[in-house]
Amino acid sequence: MTGTTHEIAPRSGAGFTLNAGQTLTVIDPKGVQVADLLAYNAADVGEVLSSGRTLDYAETIRLTTGHKLYSNRSNVMLEIVEDTVGRHDFLLTPCSYATFDHFYPDLPRHRGCFGNLAEALAPWGVTEDMIPVAFNCFMNVPVDGATGRLEVLPPVSRAGDRIVLRAAMDLVIGLTACSAPASNGGSFKPIHYRVEG
Repeated sequence: MTGTTHEIAPRSGAGFTLNAGQTLTVIDPKGVQVADLLAYNAADVGEVLSSGRTLDYAETIRLTTGHKLYSNRSNVMLEIVEDTVGRHDFLLTPCSYATFDHFYPDLPRHRGCFGNLAEALAPWGVTEDMIPVAFNCFMNVPVDGATGRLEVLPPVSRAGDRIVLRAAMDLVIGLTACSAPASNGGSFKPIHYRVEG
């Protein structure tokens, strides 16, 4: 089954369901744009995507094709089945008003991906305190091997690049077009997504 391609406008977000066995394709249509992704068990939103569990079991921060994304209960939620970029982040939290105060004090405040995810996921009973570290598709966060220092650099994704994830359980998905200037090379662009299967 070929799914419809949906657009997430710049600096906004969407919430939707993804059934077990379906695939979610996240597309960077213009290039150099991050998409924050969260997943919750549709039957119990207390079970949520976990950076800590995933990185622990993968034994790497470089998640790509073949890697599984785990929940806080150590269950597989998603598997990456295709990845044309190979550079994503699972260390940094969704940007928020507090992020803008900290990193961008001279720019207008924005609720960021945190606020956009909270609004998009509210219909499923997800509250702000239930939003963890997101899987940041296309985000480029190199780690200095000597000092451990993190940098946020422009994504290496080009127009049309994508990551495809297959659901291992029925999920509620939150997905954004990221709002932080440093994460997106200084400009804000849409994100496309497609559900198939």
